[in-house]
Amino acid sequence: MISKNLNVTLIGAGYVGVVTAACLSPLVQTVTIVEISQDRIDAINSATPPIYEEGLDTLLKTCVSENLRATTQYTSIQTSDIIFIAVGTPQNSDGSANLSYLMAAAETIADEFAKKHTDYPVIVVKSTVPPGTTKNIVEPIIYKKNPNLSFGICMNPEFLREGRAVEDFLHPDRIVIGSTDTKTREVMHVLYHGIGAPIFDVDPAAAEMIKYASNAFLAAKISFANEIGNLCKQIGVNVYEVMKGVGMDHRVSPYFLNAGAGFGGSCFPKDVSALCTVAREHGLEPTLLSAVLQVNATQPLRMIDLLEKKIVSLAEKRIAVLGLAFKNNTDDVRESRSIPVIQALIDKGAMPVLYDPMAGRAMKALFPDAEYAASAESALMNADGCLVMTEWPEFSKLDHEFAVMKERVIIDGRHILTIDDAEGICW
Repeated sequence: MISKNLNVTLIGAGYVGVVTAACLSPLVQTVTIVEISQDRIDAINSATPPIYEEGLDTLLKTCVSENLRATTQYTSIQTSDIIFIAVGTPQNSDGSANLSYLMAAAETIADEFAKKHTDYPVIVVKSTVPPGTTKNIVEPIIYKKNPNLSFGICMNPEFLREGRAVEDFLHPDRIVIGSTDTKTREVMHVLYHGIGAPIFDVDPAAAEMIKYASNAFLAAKISFANEIGNLCKQIGVNVYEVMKGVGMDHRVSPYFLNAGAGFGGSCFPKDVSALCTVAREHGLEPTLLSAVLQVNATQPLRMIDLLEKKIVSLAEKRIAVLGLAFKNNTDDVRESRSIPVIQALIDKGAMPVLYDPMAGRAMKALFPDAEYAASAESALMNADGCLVMTEWPEFSKLDHEFAVMKERVIIDGRHILTIDDAEGICW
């Protein structure tokens, strides 16, 4: 078997699903994305990315005309060699992972297999799930409706940074394949043969835990840097020099040590919360992980504290908020650190004026009554204060634009401004 002979179905056209499908397309015979949203299907089939991600538009333009398509129909499962489940596992109110979409996808796969199936199809969980989910939940759902079917089951976690996802998929640090049988591993090795990266074979539960542990560790590095940054600010030490020196140690590495307003996005907050829930379900109190979340929850609100030290009352004050996405190079506002800041401003009677080069539309769904500016300069016009929440490169170039502010009170939450009179959250 060679990779080009493989037919792949991918359930879910979210962030992970679309990127995975587009990147796999050159490696296999066909890729079919199954999605319930007709708008996303229409966008993909017209080679228009339903999300903003660098390089994705170029990939889609190539592969949609060749071997990739999107549909609401599940029939491709019947003739696919590999079926990926890449649906969301959002956070429940208690912090646990919501597996309802995953279970529904598994039920659908089981139903389609009952009608027709290829020889030894492989079901691959791409979604982030608690350890034990692939073997104890997904596999039994497939088996119950297909007791005589020989099939493979695998956990293959993704390690994609938003804004760099295509690059990360094509040039990963490692490919983790969690399976218990040789045949499934062979199929997955063939699938990824065209990507030059070390493959780490483990059992499914270990693969699931690798994903959680990786995200939790990176989140911990961020909260650690922020805690040190808060202390450095109080004693007059440059935290960025400190973290640069710390990161030069090869045991630590310089990544994820930038002190600032904290982490957000679709992964770190929910994955650390889910891991905390798993620990408590097994009688353990996750002290360190709980602290990571606590530091992250309070960190952005320190910007409000700094603002109030310079502006005694925020009531009816016009405050420019530059940056709405949880990070640059994406339009994703999930768990963005700007959300609690905007809410705090509103609660204090301020009038936030919001600007982001990509994420304005997404944030408007959360704050429909807020004022949205078309540019950084228009957001700054007659502003009594400014909070920088996202590290967009264009913000580093701002200079004379601040001259249009009514009061020049500028708090930088990402250490990106180059002007002399901005105060940093950690410096």
